[in-house]
Amino acid sequence: MEFEKIKEVLDKEPDDAVSELLDDIKEHYGEVPYILDFMKNMPELFVPKVMYDNSIMREFKRMDPETVELISIGVSSALRCEHCLKMHIRVAKRLGLSKEEIFDAIMIGGTLSNASVLAEGTRALDSELGEDDKDKQETGCQKGDVCDLAGNNDDNSKDWSS
Repeated sequence: MEFEKIKEVLDKEPDDAVSELLDDIKEHYGEVPYILDFMKNMPELFVPKVMYDNSIMREFKRMDPETVELISIGVSSALRCEHCLKMHIRVAKRLGLSKEEIFDAIMIGGTLSNASVLAEGTRALDSELGEDDKDKQETGCQKGDVCDLAGNNDDNSKDWSS
């Protein structure tokens, strides 16, 4: 949001500010998302959230609204936020995006989500099991063992207390 618009909203009575922002949201999206409808009676939360969201989602000068919606669809899909995904699909449809374009965004979100799961899972596996095996192969000792860094670890019965 432009600074002048932010100042204008903040100078209004809370109920008037909420009402104006709700009208603007409905005009832009064709509907009011559930979470914003839920928060409308909490102007101290609603107003800053909408101003922040608008600054990110609607004020980009470098991206057109269609691209923003496709990104929103991909992210909603990856996060498995069904309500967000359905709302952004409806907005994308109103913007004239095709089913195929929307599907492509869902596929990209799914691919990234899958990669995230695999990356997290394989890193956890390596940190808990894989690196221990690798260390043992390279040095003859496992993580947590007291090891001779020179590689003389064949005698596991060495007394290291002296």
